[in-house]
Amino acid sequence: MAKTIHRTEYEVLLRRLRELRIDAGVTQVMLSGQLGRSQSFISDVERGVRRLDTLELRDICFLLGSDLRTFIDGLESELGPIRRHGKGIRRAGKPRGRH
Repeated sequence: MAKTIHRTEYEVLLRRLRELRIDAGVTQVMLSGQLGRSQSFISDVERGVRRLDTLELRDICFLLGSDLRTFIDGLESELGPIRRHGKGIRRAGKPRGRH
């Protein structure tokens, strides 16, 4: 499986995040100031050079007048169902031996 940063779905996430910022009328400089980060941090995130963790994404959504749930719901709606990659995860059976 390809690293998530190289998947089409990640590009959609980044585009939606950039659109959220622009639609909010917020520049990269303004957002970075509110986050206490550099403008290049926001630029790197939007270009896919730097990954965000979930809490960073949550903070950015909040600062842009949204919330994580709304952002993810919109992302899920655009992406559609998850395509299966490989065989999936097998469940472990009951342990053998003493009960």
